[in-house]
Amino acid sequence: MSLSGSSSDKPVDPYKEKNLDTETSVEGKVNGLIEFVTKCKFGMMTTRDSASGMLVSRCMAIAGTENGIDLIFHTNTATSKTDELNSDPHINISFLKDSDWASISGTAQVIQDTEEVKKHYSSALKAWVGDLGDGVHDGSVKDPRLGVIKVKTLTATYAIAHAASIPRTLEIAKGAVTGKVASVNTLREISLKDIELWRRSKELVT
Repeated sequence: MSLSGSSSDKPVDPYKEKNLDTETSVEGKVNGLIEFVTKCKFGMMTTRDSASGMLVSRCMAIAGTENGIDLIFHTNTATSKTDELNSDPHINISFLKDSDWASISGTAQVIQDTEEVKKHYSSALKAWVGDLGDGVHDGSVKDPRLGVIKVKTLTATYAIAHAASIPRTLEIAKGAVTGKVASVNTLREISLKDIELWRRSKELVT
């Protein structure tokens, strides 16, 4: 991408140019992402509203992972998330912890299967789905409303802060005065090709 009317040969996105990690291997990038996401536990799940087409987000707790990099969430299948994902399976999960962040894009599937629910069930789910008092919809592992959302990761971007907050603040302040872009993060991009390569490597191991 270039800027209209500019003859400069400098990058149009200098932040990315300065902070992007081009040295770490695919396995290193994926393992770093998994480690960060696991520590965060909670992420913002973004789907597309099936009626309006608008993007909507809500906080979700990770119930588990599959194949290392694919995420699993419990869900009440009677909520709007089910309709949204059945209409458009594309999904984004974003994470933030202190100055570190991650964004995972992929596709999702809503599965209503008791065995899948059992694998990661926690009695704490009752606090979110409630007990309707009919002896069936009681928030237990057998509650027919419970299901899982399986997110297949396709691409991801994440950033890990370089140092403590004070040096980062000084770096940003210096950049604001001099116009030089601050080097504050290790920015990593994981492409669809990277993910496919990583999956194949794990298949060969198993």
